[in-house]
Amino acid sequence: MKIFFISDIIGKPGRQIIQKELIAYRHLESPDLVIANAENAADGKGLTPLVANELFLAGVDLITLGNHTWAKKEIKQIISDKRVIRPLNYPPNTPGQGYGLAITKRGLHIAVINLIGRVFMQALDCPFHAIDRILPEIKEDIVIVDVHAEATSEKMALAWYLDGRVSAVIGTHTHVQTADEKILPRGTAYITDAGMTGPADSVLGVKKEIIIEKFLTQLPKKHEIANTKVVLEGVIVEIDDVTYKAKSIKRVQLGDGFKNDC
Repeated sequence: MKIFFISDIIGKPGRQIIQKELIAYRHLESPDLVIANAENAADGKGLTPLVANELFLAGVDLITLGNHTWAKKEIKQIISDKRVIRPLNYPPNTPGQGYGLAITKRGLHIAVINLIGRVFMQALDCPFHAIDRILPEIKEDIVIVDVHAEATSEKMALAWYLDGRVSAVIGTHTHVQTADEKILPRGTAYITDAGMTGPADSVLGVKKEIIIEKFLTQLPKKHEIANTKVVLEGVIVEIDDVTYKAKSIKRVQLGDGFKNDC
């Protein structure tokens, strides 16, 4: 079976390229499940019901979130939707769910867990302990983990810690696709960061002129989403239907943003 994971959707440009590319890519690769990190999908920060429905209509099956989960007050209207997964390691009384379940057309049962890192980020519960508590409750054989974290060391450590216990550990948050995709010794697929779905001609999705000015002046500046050379990035993971171990993980890069102007 195949899982297609779309990384860090940035605002309207990110949503538009999903609408443009996802149907064709589904015909090409025939993934059994499409997961998308959409914590920045509404105007560059947060998620709203309207934006979530737009992504579902475009072919996304499950949405994961991150440190901007609560950026839009409208999230309260959709946080209980079983297709929307916020980080597991928020406090126990936090609305929403830290993992979601899906059944593919072929009858395969999949669990998707969302974790948030603690290094250089908001102090939440330990992601290692949080997933240790929940894994015994999950009966699904295939488990996919989105680790939304800043530090590469924290993502790598979690992957090694979970090797053989889950089918894939996919890093998000830093918006730069890494070239370290691999299958760990016990059968878990891993990549430190699956990238960004949004404007490539930017600084992590924001107009580059704004970020350059902030570095030059150290003055606050409102972020504006760029809208040129839009790309769709992510990974496609193939998992054995019998052993539930990962067979392969491949980086995905779609869109005109990868074309060289020279």
